[in-house]
Amino acid sequence: MMKGYQLTFFTQQSHVHNHRPLHQWLLELAQSMQIRGVTVFIAQEGVGHHHRLHSAHFFDLTEQPVEITMVVSDQECDAIMQRLLAEPELNLFYAKTPVQFGTIGQPGD
Repeated sequence: MMKGYQLTFFTQQSHVHNHRPLHQWLLELAQSMQIRGVTVFIAQEGVGHHHRLHSAHFFDLTEQPVEITMVVSDQECDAIMQRLLAEPELNLFYAKTPVQFGTIGQPGD
């Protein structure tokens, strides 16, 4: 069993960073830093930090909420947070929760 953090980032389909969808940019950043187990969740609805409802509509998915979750070691957490803090013009809400994690059974994908 290991100890670390669950990092959860919240954004919307329409948010862009470096000319890429923000959630895709973050996923690729985590992969380039060799962080394992990153998952992107596309939500139906959510309430943002300005208390506004964001939801997917049939003709417009731009405000659809997106959640990016990763479970990382202390060192991985420090590395990705330093990298994000150094990124110019990045605006990204996150939650950082202490967790215990590990693997049960045989390794797989």
